[in-house]
Amino acid sequence: MSDDTPLDAELPLAGLTVLDVSSFIAAPAAATVLGDFGADVIKVEPPGSGDPHRNSFQNPNYPRADVNFVWQLDGRNKRSVALDLKHADGRACFDRLVSRADVMIVNFPAPVRERLRLRWEDVAPVNPRLIYASLTGYGETGPDRDMPGFDVNAYFGRAGILDAQRTEDGPPGFSLPAQGDRCAAMTIVAAILMGLRRRDRTGQGGWVGTSLYANGVWSNGTLAQAALVGAFVEPRPPRTRPRNALANIYRTRDDRWVQLTLVREDKGWERLCRALDRADLPADPRFATRDARRANSATLVAILDAAFAAQDWAHWRRVLRAHEVTFGVVERLQELPQDEQARHAGIIAETTSPSVPYTINNPVRLGFARPRPAGTPPAVGQHTGQILREIGLSDAEIAALRAAGAAD
Repeated sequence: MSDDTPLDAELPLAGLTVLDVSSFIAAPAAATVLGDFGADVIKVEPPGSGDPHRNSFQNPNYPRADVNFVWQLDGRNKRSVALDLKHADGRACFDRLVSRADVMIVNFPAPVRERLRLRWEDVAPVNPRLIYASLTGYGETGPDRDMPGFDVNAYFGRAGILDAQRTEDGPPGFSLPAQGDRCAAMTIVAAILMGLRRRDRTGQGGWVGTSLYANGVWSNGTLAQAALVGAFVEPRPPRTRPRNALANIYRTRDDRWVQLTLVREDKGWERLCRALDRADLPADPRFATRDARRANSATLVAILDAAFAAQDWAHWRRVLRAHEVTFGVVERLQELPQDEQARHAGIIAETTSPSVPYTINNPVRLGFARPRPAGTPPAVGQHTGQILREIGLSDAEIAALRAAGAAD
């Protein structure tokens, strides 16, 4: 889409009210995407500290920063109302919000939802047109339905991703923060849009949902499907002895790592040899066929290691592109802010927040709309008074709620 493509006057989700009754990452991130495209997202938080994810940027596994970059990413384009759902008056206010909402997103374990009366059957009588979206760790039913799940254990661990990534005699890998959460968030968005589509046709709301476990298995679908027919991949051999030397990484003279991905070896192998200025290799009986290259992968890696180490990344980027070799680079995240392609592709977006001027855009692209600019995320209960007035409470009633600890 070019910059001069005409855009719709309204964002596609304008007019929708979404209750984000969730914590941490996957479910709130789904609400963020809906807010990016115009929905009025009301984050329902407990008075006081609010969503614990507000403090995730202090997690020792996160990069060190003086600003709350995590909350900018997941709290943007939302309004915050602080209600104590265990307090009768706080719950009454919440039910009023439910009666006016189009979508409600929850991610508490089943026992917590039951205790707080946040199940679909609890809210459906209040608003039968509501699209109720739930995210769980392992699913809504089964022996593990009540187990708390995070992406590290439910998405990566249970789904076999970490085991499939390990090398011979090595331990399983370890995931990085929130990668599975963000994948699962897009599934929640898709499920909500399907629910809204059905409501457009029937007028009825309903439950939609997903789990981190289901998303992990789906992401690992090729290997998981193989497992269903009794086929398994052995742990990976080391980089110097790969199954396929043409699907491997190589270090350049200036300490960059080039990824070769020659899926079509019949064409890619000779192109690579020309790029390397090694016209002798295709005729070498050790590398003349696919099977021969597999059998002699360690020898071929040693040759490619020496070749790539002789030149800088800039040279290989130019030469490999010129010879139409499929490749990539193992990018350093420090370089993302200067990545011209990331800006052209809309991956990086400006914000109106002075402390975090840029953020990561959601991955959806539309030819008729662009996400709204990301504003400063709200403080806990920043919009409590405003939102309670919108559902008909007077200033005196709001003050009484605050005095009773039902709202903040």
